Amino acid sequence: MKESGCHAVKLEGGQAMAATVRRLVDVGIPVMGHLGLTPQSVHALGGYRVQGRDDAAAARLQSDAKALEEAGAFAVVLELVPAPLASQITTALTIPTIGIGAGPACDGQVLVVHDMLGLNEHFDAKFIKKYAALAEDVREAARVYAAEVREGRFPGPEHSFGK
Repeated sequence: MKESGCHAVKLEGGQAMAATVRRLVDVGIPVMGHLGLTPQSVHALGGYRVQGRDDAAAARLQSDAKALEEAGAFAVVLELVPAPLASQITTALTIPTIGIGAGPACDGQVLVVHDMLGLNEHFDAKFIKKYAALAEDVREAARVYAAEVREGRFPGPEHSFGK
């Protein structure tokens, strides 16, 4: 943490990671848990799919969230979890939940900046709200920049230093 400048670590997984969370917290490393769709395990989960839709999976996520809280996590990310389940988990925990595609009842929300700004035109999930459509602007800016460099118009004297 000292070398990276980070203030905490985020670990994916619930009960299986609880002992690791406890060990880290005990040595002074703050841990945020991550449940539901866990990006590092996306292929094991069958792709980018909502997690916790059936009763058994919902009960598992609830137990996982409680295990993370009991292990000392300071918050839990709930990703691609049905809104009613995220609400139940949020109510059951004393630590904050942070939703990403988990509905409005979480204590906080994540929206990836590339998605928010419309920079990733090839990913359009239901939970994303685009506040801008900048992909074309970025492409145009890069095209103009490359043309100016090729034509010798950039950098000019106003972008250069003398002695």
